[in-house]
Amino acid sequence: MVPFAGYSLPVQYEGLGVLKEHVHTRSPGSASLFDVSHMGQIRWIGPDAVTFLEKVVVGDLLSLKVGESKLSLIMNENGGIVDDTVITKCQDHIYMVVNGACKEKDIQHFTKYLSSTGHQNSVTMIHDSTRQLLALQGDGAKTVLARLAPSLNLSKMNFMTSIEHVTVGGVQDCRVTRCGYTGEDGFEISVDENHAVALAQALVNEPEVKLAGLGARDSLRLEAGLCLYGHDLNEEINPIEANLTWTIGGPTSRRRVNQGFLGADKFLKPDGKLKPVSRKRVGITGMKAPAREHTEIFTLDGSTKIGEITSGGFGPTVKKPIAMGYIAADYSKDGTEIAVSVRGKLLPAQVSKMPFNNTNYFKAE
Repeated sequence: MVPFAGYSLPVQYEGLGVLKEHVHTRSPGSASLFDVSHMGQIRWIGPDAVTFLEKVVVGDLLSLKVGESKLSLIMNENGGIVDDTVITKCQDHIYMVVNGACKEKDIQHFTKYLSSTGHQNSVTMIHDSTRQLLALQGDGAKTVLARLAPSLNLSKMNFMTSIEHVTVGGVQDCRVTRCGYTGEDGFEISVDENHAVALAQALVNEPEVKLAGLGARDSLRLEAGLCLYGHDLNEEINPIEANLTWTIGGPTSRRRVNQGFLGADKFLKPDGKLKPVSRKRVGITGMKAPAREHTEIFTLDGSTKIGEITSGGFGPTVKKPIAMGYIAADYSKDGTEIAVSVRGKLLPAQVSKMPFNNTNYFKAE
């Protein structure tokens, strides 16, 4: 167990360990259960909820249909990323999940702008602190959920969609969202705190399911090329640098052209085109040893420092060291040969496409 964001969270479970938990999650017919109840769950209510949120996040929320979810970025006035978030449109509210280490900061940020934009009387923000969150991830997740939540039509439920008021394993009023942080098919289940243990027990009692901790969650998300806030993203990094402009929309999309969200003018031109940046987030492979966070990146000849690793380790599925980091834009093209400094030695490496492992997000035919 380790302290994290005011909670005590498991890195790994006895009898398993990070490697076995990682492999189990990726194995056909298997599923892992992650307790991610430290995450923040927020509901937005009121006629101007979408109008307000589109002032503080980059995504097109107006076009979301009921039950659809989308990854978005919470922004500051300088064009930096305050947090990344998954936002879902529900029948009578907007549901948002934010990072556990950022939730108090996010709520303060929202409160400030609710007041300054004049929406404090037309929008209500509710922090659902009594709701817990369990993530069931892996190929076997759909089999388990079909058994425990027969009311769900999983063959028609796409990745990044959500359904409220579902009974799962006898536990009522669960919110089931088909999403996750592993690159696999899976579900995040929001449940009242008084029933969270019962739900977790029901899930782990299924033969396909084993528990998994923060260690496996980190190696799984790295293989999937997914960012960890506070490491790969922060308030000094903008969406172009982070290679996350797709969360805003394409070049002619409403949010790129009309903008209207905090900091947009810092990295977007008035016509929606991208302003030049000096660095880019990239994937890195080819080194003989893992390059961890803060490892320096150099030109291949070692003469010039051009960046730094923000996440790195060994990828159990791809069976090689992998990393992501920020590199000078001139060197950010896939295939560019570079060097990383590991334990005082320069190791050859190259810029690589992400994800490192093929993702398995479900889409109905």
